[in-house]
Amino acid sequence: MEPGAALREPPWRRIAGIAAASAMVAVLVLGLLVRIDAVADEVDGEWMEEVLELRGPLWEAISRVFDFIGGGWFAVWLVPVAVAVLFLIARRPWAAAVFVVVSALSAGLVQALKVLFGRARPDDILLDLTSGAYPSGHAANAATVAVLLALLVPRWWIALLGTGYVVLMALSRTYLGAHWLSDTVGGALLGASVALAAWAALAPLLRRERARSPASVGT
Repeated sequence: MEPGAALREPPWRRIAGIAAASAMVAVLVLGLLVRIDAVADEVDGEWMEEVLELRGPLWEAISRVFDFIGGGWFAVWLVPVAVAVLFLIARRPWAAAVFVVVSALSAGLVQALKVLFGRARPDDILLDLTSGAYPSGHAANAATVAVLLALLVPRWWIALLGTGYVVLMALSRTYLGAHWLSDTVGGALLGASVALAAWAALAPLLRRERARSPASVGT
């Protein structure tokens, strides 16, 4: 590396690392707050009351679609593998590996924190779920996918669609009564944190690989 090259390099890698650490701290702090019921009435309770007033067959059907695409075998296995295959076709093996590994890591952390905080789900749940509520696995998965894709394929429309997907996923989880609002916030922060941390750790390698990819020629 040339002298001073590190100074000329944009600070996005450092910023991503700081953002990842901050988001993970926020996940743990929020987990402690929900554990002691510090946000149950003031935020979660009021939000759930609003959600119950809006329930109807159309929005429930839409929310159940998000329930399917955001969890289970579809989100945990099919989506990471399919995206990885596309990256391999684009001759980006590191991007493919990062997507699969980070998706698995995010899902594993969600399950660990569910056990750690042991939060009960809302009483008005429309799904048959027995695991802990905090954090939301669907929201974490959505944020992991959205943030990773926005970093690995930096296009404004991908970032925009990803943001919308995360918001709609979070809303669908509270609509179905599967999660409190704070569960979805914690899940989204966790997913974003893991994605940002992975990108910060491997940013130079991933950028070089993207520059060499045939799909990047002329862009």
